[in-house]
Amino acid sequence: MSIAIITGSAGLIGSEAARFFAGEGFDVVGIDNDMRAEFFGEEASTHWNRRKLEEQLGDRYTHVDIDIRDDSAIESLFDRYGANVDLVLHTAAQPSHDWAARDPKTDFGVNATGTLNLLEAVRYKAPDAVFLFTSTNKVYGDSPNRLPLIEMSTRWEIDPDHPYAIGIPEDFSIDQSMHSLFGASKVAADLLVQEYGRYFGIRTACFRGGCLTGPSHSGTQLHGFLAYLMKCAVTGTPYTVFGYNGKQVRDNIHSADLIRAFYEFYKAPKTAAVYNIGGGRHSNCSMVEAIDLCEKIVGRKMDWTYSEKNRAGDHIWWISDLSRFQTDYPQWQQQYDVPDILQEIYDVNIEKWAEVSAL
Repeated sequence: MSIAIITGSAGLIGSEAARFFAGEGFDVVGIDNDMRAEFFGEEASTHWNRRKLEEQLGDRYTHVDIDIRDDSAIESLFDRYGANVDLVLHTAAQPSHDWAARDPKTDFGVNATGTLNLLEAVRYKAPDAVFLFTSTNKVYGDSPNRLPLIEMSTRWEIDPDHPYAIGIPEDFSIDQSMHSLFGASKVAADLLVQEYGRYFGIRTACFRGGCLTGPSHSGTQLHGFLAYLMKCAVTGTPYTVFGYNGKQVRDNIHSADLIRAFYEFYKAPKTAAVYNIGGGRHSNCSMVEAIDLCEKIVGRKMDWTYSEKNRAGDHIWWISDLSRFQTDYPQWQQQYDVPDILQEIYDVNIEKWAEVSAL
């Protein structure tokens, strides 16, 4: 019996992974206590996605409602499954810059201490398991804003002659920059994952994501850029763009493309690996470009306004250099770009959101 333990299993990446790995023959143990509703309100609850998982996967999925900050609960879980655990996929997180500043202790507890608890459990109870961590490009802080950027008609772009023209690589410095408190807690977790690989020989990987997205995202104002933007476009909810003339650029990777990258690593794991993973040059957009795409899909103008004040530690331009991962795992190729992603988010959620807008 091969078991995959997935934290944040009712969230965007966790639920996509649960379905994928169950389809590959794993028994999935999902850890999720719906803290997303506590962070962002009831509209962000993932309970609906948990119900779908239980209905779709049946006895291939076991849900565990525990908090990853609870060391004894995590230890008990690994006591139960340890020897049979082949994969630990850690996606649970407090994911928002703004929310972290409201409650730094909770943010650090979830993002850093929760990760440490899981690593210790793997070290003692499942040392042969592969440990995958969904890190973030925010570990680099706001250093990308010091790159030679050029303002264009709908986006910021990097000087085409710069070495990072294809994207930002993993050897970009994480030091001497403003990370936000969220970025700091994720840096701590990222480094722990690497060091458990180096010290204890655990096969670990940090996937430093750009914008992770897809139709199962419970997007809110503070987290879930494309999903929330499309929801606002459909429901007529006002949307605010913060700073940089709305031309800030994000690369966006569909959850399905990300999970297939995880699977390639699982099949041929390394130790203490670090990969920048996002849409890269294949899948990226600025805010105003994303708004234009949403308006074309929905067929009407959005109700959006602009605020001059950018979010603390926010990136003006971020595109991931995917070449390290693609060199190590050349079988992996992206299937989605931003228009594909937005169309799918719309198609999957239009009925649900139309009911909301009719109320």
